[in-house]
Amino acid sequence: MRLATYRTGKVFILYDADSLCDADGAPQIGPHSLDPDHWRRSGRVVGEAPGRGASLFLEAGAEQWVLRPYRRGGLVARLSEARYLWTGRERTRAFREMRLTAELFDLGLPVPRPVAAGVTRHGLTYEAALLTVRLPGAQALAERLASGEADAALLREVGRTVRRFHDAGLDHVDLNARNLLVAPDDGIWLIDLDRCRRRPPGAWREANLDRLARSLVKFDAGAAMGDIRQGYSAPAPA
Repeated sequence: MRLATYRTGKVFILYDADSLCDADGAPQIGPHSLDPDHWRRSGRVVGEAPGRGASLFLEAGAEQWVLRPYRRGGLVARLSEARYLWTGRERTRAFREMRLTAELFDLGLPVPRPVAAGVTRHGLTYEAALLTVRLPGAQALAERLASGEADAALLREVGRTVRRFHDAGLDHVDLNARNLLVAPDDGIWLIDLDRCRRRPPGAWREANLDRLARSLVKFDAGAAMGDIRQGYSAPAPA
């Protein structure tokens, strides 16, 4: 994946130059492409995901994109829900997540293809958003658990997929049942790499699994962790 950057005014954009050049009917990337109101005005919003930041599903030619604005949570959101401290373009959360996602995508790991990251500077602060390709027909693991459609084989595949990411050094700081997606073929995908990074093996791996276990309890599916750990510990295919 060949990433390129450009700046227009106070907006900085990092984008996948190769894919956008070849995309069939995809919109041009610019400051407007990271603005939710632009997509609403153009009538290209085809859905919306729950959660903080309200990710939008967008019609983008032959594929759909997901636009996710960065939003703060917790007490700090009372001061500013959407702005972060500016410490340089490459240190923004959007640029870091875009580069990490592209790196994992190039390794053949199941992450959505990143399209673009946009950052708008406001003096000492900035706002940001990320565009990725939507996975057609995918459901959050949380939804499959709630509907009773997550059998032992699927849960073991979740474990195997998490192990693949761990073997690549990915410390996913928010590993939960909403950030694991199940494709129609029961393949597992990992999303939302904000604040994540690649690290040498360490205690963070178990911390990731513990966080996932706590997430499953919230969905009354704590017992699912047994099958997930079984898949996680299984030998990798030759």
